[in-house]
Amino acid sequence: MTLRVLHLAGSPVSEFHRDLSRLYARGCLDAVADPGLYDFRVAYVTPDRRWRFPADLGSAAIRAAEPLPLSAAVAYLCDMRVDVAVPQMFCRPGMTSYRALLDTIGIPYVGNTPDVMALGADKAKAKAVVGAAGVAVPAGEVLRHGDRPSLRPPVVVKPVDADNSLGVALVRDPTHYRAALDDAFAHSDTVLVEDYVELGREVRCGVLARGEELICLPLEEYDVDTATRPVRGYADKIGRTGDGDLELVAKDTTRAWILDPSDPITRRVWDVARICHRALGCRHYSLFDFRIDPTGRPWFLEAGLYCSFARASVIPTMASAAGIPLDDLFRTAVDDATR
Repeated sequence: MTLRVLHLAGSPVSEFHRDLSRLYARGCLDAVADPGLYDFRVAYVTPDRRWRFPADLGSAAIRAAEPLPLSAAVAYLCDMRVDVAVPQMFCRPGMTSYRALLDTIGIPYVGNTPDVMALGADKAKAKAVVGAAGVAVPAGEVLRHGDRPSLRPPVVVKPVDADNSLGVALVRDPTHYRAALDDAFAHSDTVLVEDYVELGREVRCGVLARGEELICLPLEEYDVDTATRPVRGYADKIGRTGDGDLELVAKDTTRAWILDPSDPITRRVWDVARICHRALGCRHYSLFDFRIDPTGRPWFLEAGLYCSFARASVIPTMASAAGIPLDDLFRTAVDDATR
């Protein structure tokens, strides 16, 4: 039986989020296309909040597609009679409201539910939940405009709900607090200030849910060091090509690499990643960043609860290192969602 699969891409928020979504979604469409198994359809949302249903995510196909308001788009979605959706949106509404829309019109989808996505996207709330479950988290405080920080440096200042390290800064000197806060507040109305966990190392862990079993994947380690890169910034993750297109700087193997599972930190991180997955209420898969202090103890930093199923996406990269082909990873996720 051929499954009719909807790839929901774009963003109603910004051109950046639109382009990021398109980059990953095109990678997925190219990587897992199999006409014998799937009939792929595309829904593409733009910052004017219009919907398009292009034949693919190429520029020409998007230009040729008729822009529709939400009311017409919902009717179109219902008429498509898709079996399952793969959300490919990375902005806050895309991770929450648009998934809730799929719930409302009865389209099952791969990945976490809107409430879990909202929880994971709020760094302070996610940290509080996993901390209450017993995972080590840095001490911190949430600030709003006009609040004065009480934590003494060194601290990390970050917007509560921004991605890709936008507005993140390490403050070692109290006189640098104001500039760091101003930058963070440019990306969010609330800012998280937390104690800096000394390096150590920094790793990311992916988790796959297979029924009641949680399978942890080989860790990805980041290129950080105390002297030149004590925290990862925006430039370590996202860049632009000479043509102006987004590119994934973090995928450079000099900046991040897959660890051999025999590395002694792997089991420690796997143990806490399973706790995080359950505490946050995740389904299908999850992804977490951890700081490893000089004693080898993992500290939760944040959750990234999405997967695009492009070859450049983190979970497929980890799964490949574990001997799980991308085709199998995608098929299992789709089967779980439709089940």
